[in-house]
Amino acid sequence: MRFTREEIDAAQRTVHAAMPPTPQYTWPLLSQRLGATLWAKHENHTPVGAFKIRGGLTYFETLAREHPEVRHVISATRGNHGQSLGFAARRHGLAATIVVPHGNSQEKNAAMRALGVTLVEHGDDFQAASEHAALLAERDALHRVPSFHRELVRGVSTAYVEFFSALKDAPPDVLFVPIGLGSGFAGAAVARAHCGVATKIIGVVSAHATAYRDSFRAGKPVESPVSTRLADGMACRVPVPESVEVILREADDVITVTDDEVAEAMRILFSDTHNVAEGAGAAALAGALQQQARWRGKTVGISVSGGNVDSDMFAGVLARSASS
Repeated sequence: MRFTREEIDAAQRTVHAAMPPTPQYTWPLLSQRLGATLWAKHENHTPVGAFKIRGGLTYFETLAREHPEVRHVISATRGNHGQSLGFAARRHGLAATIVVPHGNSQEKNAAMRALGVTLVEHGDDFQAASEHAALLAERDALHRVPSFHRELVRGVSTAYVEFFSALKDAPPDVLFVPIGLGSGFAGAAVARAHCGVATKIIGVVSAHATAYRDSFRAGKPVESPVSTRLADGMACRVPVPESVEVILREADDVITVTDDEVAEAMRILFSDTHNVAEGAGAAALAGALQQQARWRGKTVGISVSGGNVDSDMFAGVLARSASS
């Protein structure tokens, strides 16, 4: 997946018209804990608390120019993609219907409704919700926004352009990026090429949703069951073929982290930086901690890709630390 410099510049203008660049900080306690210089890109600081907003903004800007007749869109999500679309749809005066699986995060559902989204609950996992969104799109002649698309990646890449540009004098040796359906990883790879840095990129998936790790190892898309209870943003059962192609070409490795490792990373982020991360948002740190021996003394980057964790769940994660 390649973009011209003009396309990336245009994406930055579109994103920054709606939100400022997010910060990247090096946290002394995290660096001390890891035995490396650690930089965190804080996508939990966007207006919807996650990196996805960037892709929604560029997708809808292009949609408005190329298909002004579209007035109603539909998509499926576990939450952050839906908030992104709700935010961008509202800016363009469009209606948005979002399908979520039963049992989805109640606080993410509430956030989507607050953005004017019509929420539909269907199925037991993201894949079932996505298939239902496709049926509704056909039945009601709605524009279906995919979860992985070139325009989404173009927007997401702006996060990592900000990151690599800020660290241009000493780019990190490695960047850990969580993988849900792959737009975040693809955006990081696009930004790496755009900024001309040699940083290795390691994808991180849930050990309880291993489709992309299995696909990376097999060299082709491989489905895998989902059982994660904590990292809903990485709860992918069926990988996107185009996303797998990017990962096969660009990843130094794809590793897995357990829910227990993710919970510990959530606690560490809170104790060391007082940032709240959802499960997927803490996965990159979990991966870095798992591999700390490999990167000791180096410069490590992580994406804190989102902070939208339900209060009860986060309280439980913190409580487990107190009782352990």
